[in-house]
Amino acid sequence: MSKSVRLSEKWFNYCLWAVAIIFASFLIGLGSLIVESIPKLQSPVSEEQFLDKRALTEFAIATERTLKELHDQGRVRDSYAQTQRETDNAYRSARATFENWLATREKTQRSDQNPEVVRRARELDTLKLAHRQAEVKIETADRKIAALHQQLRTLQKNRQVMSSNAHEKVQSAKRKHELHTFLYRLSFTLPLLILSGWLFKTKRKSAYWPFVTGFSLFSIFVFFFELVPYLPSYGGYVRYIVGILLTVLGGRYIVQALKRYREKQAIEEQKPDEKRRHELSYEIALSRLAKRACPGCERPIDLENKDMDFCHHCGIAVYNKCTKCEHRKSAFSKFCMKCGELAN
Repeated sequence: MSKSVRLSEKWFNYCLWAVAIIFASFLIGLGSLIVESIPKLQSPVSEEQFLDKRALTEFAIATERTLKELHDQGRVRDSYAQTQRETDNAYRSARATFENWLATREKTQRSDQNPEVVRRARELDTLKLAHRQAEVKIETADRKIAALHQQLRTLQKNRQVMSSNAHEKVQSAKRKHELHTFLYRLSFTLPLLILSGWLFKTKRKSAYWPFVTGFSLFSIFVFFFELVPYLPSYGGYVRYIVGILLTVLGGRYIVQALKRYREKQAIEEQKPDEKRRHELSYEIALSRLAKRACPGCERPIDLENKDMDFCHHCGIAVYNKCTKCEHRKSAFSKFCMKCGELAN
């Protein structure tokens, strides 16, 4: 802050800056609540909205029926497998007994036991047939189970296709939702930016500048934190294009402002020294001198040089003499610091 500002005025300025910041904080809080409620203007998007309810119900019924058949068929196969194990054990036991009996008969060579041989052989054939029948039933059950698994995979594949189609529709709907949300945010933010720019351009030097500054801070916050992060992505194209446009517009404004500033400075430097000093604000002049810069052209100058009375860049008077006591003083001082004479 300039050293020329009065002490009380400094505290008033601090208070006004506090007012600007507090005003901006309340505006930011209100704006955040409004912006957060904007997405609620549209109903949320979910995958269920794009699934065929009838097909989904049929899929659920078919899946449940297939799983039940798989469970039932598994139990049937287990019972066939148990029967196969029992007949296999019975066959092995009967065969071992038969072989032992045959070994005994060969030693005795008793012909009256031939019917018994035939009977026992038929029992073995019956057990072997039962074992084979159980195997056939297991193979049939395995084929049915494999068919049911294939049917279940087909149902799951169809369900996946349904979900994939619904997912694509959801993504498209979300992009539209994001675009609509962004447009709502833009319709809220853009008028604020325009109004803020107009106020800053026309009212920033008025007595109510704290409110103008606070509103400007609020609009900048809303733009960078409530609008820019919600730019639609679309692969990043929108963000980069908007960034390029903002950079070009901002750069063009800076270039034009620099051009106007140089033209204005060139015109000012053509004016007579006294007129230039008269038109220059007292506060601005002292502020630039405090920064060791020329009050007229803002270029650096050596204020410690006792022989320098004029800026060697633009020729404006920096020091002159008091009309009463001839004391060397700042050309922008209102009073002589030695005799107190009012400067002309």
